[in-house]
Amino acid sequence: MAKQKVSRRLAAILAADVVGYSRLIRSDEEGTLARLRAIRDELIDPSIARHDGRIVKTMGDGVLIEFPSVVDAVRSAVEVQQSVAAREADVPEDHRIVFRVGINLGDVVIDGDDIHGDGVNVAARLEGLADPGGLCVSGAVYDQVRDRVDLTFEDLGEQEVKNINRPIRAWRWASDTSTMASGRATADKPPPLPDKPSIVVLPFDNMSGEMSGEVEQDYFADGLTEDIITELSRFQTFFVIARHSAFVYKGKPVKVQDVGRELGVHYVVGGSVRKAGKRLRVVVRLIEAASGNHIWAERYDIDLTDIFDIQDEVTRSIVAAIPGRLASADLDRVKRKRPESMAAYDYTLRGKMHHHRATKEDNAEALRLLDKAIELDPEFAEAYAWMSCTYGQALLRGFGDDKEELFARDVEAAEKALSLDENNIETQWIMCELHMMGARLEPAELHHQKAFALNPNDPRIVAQRGELMTWLGRPAEGADWARQAMRLDPYDAAGRAHLLGRALFVARRYADAIEAFKQVRVPRYGHHAEIAACYAQLGSDEKAKLHAGEVLRLKPDFSIADHVQGLPFKESRDREHHRDGLRKAGLPE
Repeated sequence: MAKQKVSRRLAAILAADVVGYSRLIRSDEEGTLARLRAIRDELIDPSIARHDGRIVKTMGDGVLIEFPSVVDAVRSAVEVQQSVAAREADVPEDHRIVFRVGINLGDVVIDGDDIHGDGVNVAARLEGLADPGGLCVSGAVYDQVRDRVDLTFEDLGEQEVKNINRPIRAWRWASDTSTMASGRATADKPPPLPDKPSIVVLPFDNMSGEMSGEVEQDYFADGLTEDIITELSRFQTFFVIARHSAFVYKGKPVKVQDVGRELGVHYVVGGSVRKAGKRLRVVVRLIEAASGNHIWAERYDIDLTDIFDIQDEVTRSIVAAIPGRLASADLDRVKRKRPESMAAYDYTLRGKMHHHRATKEDNAEALRLLDKAIELDPEFAEAYAWMSCTYGQALLRGFGDDKEELFARDVEAAEKALSLDENNIETQWIMCELHMMGARLEPAELHHQKAFALNPNDPRIVAQRGELMTWLGRPAEGADWARQAMRLDPYDAAGRAHLLGRALFVARRYADAIEAFKQVRVPRYGHHAEIAACYAQLGSDEKAKLHAGEVLRLKPDFSIADHVQGLPFKESRDREHHRDGLRKAGLPE
């Protein structure tokens, strides 16, 4: 009897698993599984598709993926690791979803849709050598990608691993050494120091568990940190790193010199919060990043109702510690309206925490908590503002079926917040967004100017300025502001890359626009449409066709007329330029 021929092929094999999966399931089975589904649907599957990969199988906490190219496999892995890290940054460290990834290039045995063999086994063993949040590749993979991706790998040498009868040459990448997708500088290429005092406020440590068992009180320490960032950001003479990038360091042992170099800042603020009943102890330190010297430190033992005084005092002390920069009168100018109910403030902090997690379940919980805050204090503008943000998040991410109702509730909450406090930053920013959505650029600009005057360091407001300038027909300014927003929040630079890409497209800088769009982690159909238009204007018809195909895959009923109608350009020439590019790309009228 003739021996049946075994079918084989060369492939890049990626093996990944969730670190501490059993512990996460024991702690919160439903929540963990829901977050994993969201991560897979919104981050992993789109990245695999963009890089021509194929999921071979899933195994509980793990997944096996095949790619035709090792470069694509590595790029997809890094993209996923960075986007998952950004998404989970606000989750307490012991509850975060973190992946390990191993990648091998080898011969595989084909068994229907499955693959087997030594090449698969090596990938699985490399996964075990990877750091949480990082990846480990074989020597064969490293040789293929070393000159093709902007990544730094550590040589682990020859590794003896289980069930493999020969040593494996392994190379390891850790997520804090890459510039791909995040827009953050490497240790060898730190961002330049701004020409004004620059500060990062690191997440305050929650020390409550030591006294009262309130380990779950992380949200309070996070909320205090976020409020201090907001207060410092109001000063135009400061450059303040955004909350998102600051919270990348949460729960990690750090050297202030490393933080200063990685983020390009002069000063680092750190501290701790210990909450016991209605009493609070807050310790704050201001440190010079380059030297590690403490410039100022203070301890506050206060009643919980005095928390806003502490925020003001901390801000004032930091400002005073950097000589000759700001007058105390500026502090009075930027004070915001305080809540009547501390319980309402507490519920708002909890709501913000769930909003930042950005899953469907967390969105619903955020709305419930914010509704409770409003019930306790119907005059608390901040709660209405965050409720508007949360409805907007639900609308953007498709968390509800009735889009018209979500939009109406978004507008209602924003208008209520505005009526209660015109100096609320969230409210002015949201009102600008809502007016831009309706192509009402004049009132949008008015609300934006108020938001920018209140907080010129908030990357959302700076990014909004870039978007608004682009719609107003000033794309060069739009690109500059988009870059500034990416610098203020370097760990989420990819989240604003599409604004830079659009501005550069409107400015007719098509090749630069394409490079900007390449940083987008999960391109939507509109991004693919703009990329297709860029390639079409450059005469790259095949690439334009490829991205036009992605547009129709993601939105089968796409039409140029409907798409262009939704773009709030002030100048007709910019609208026609967009239409022309989409036509050249072959998209349907």
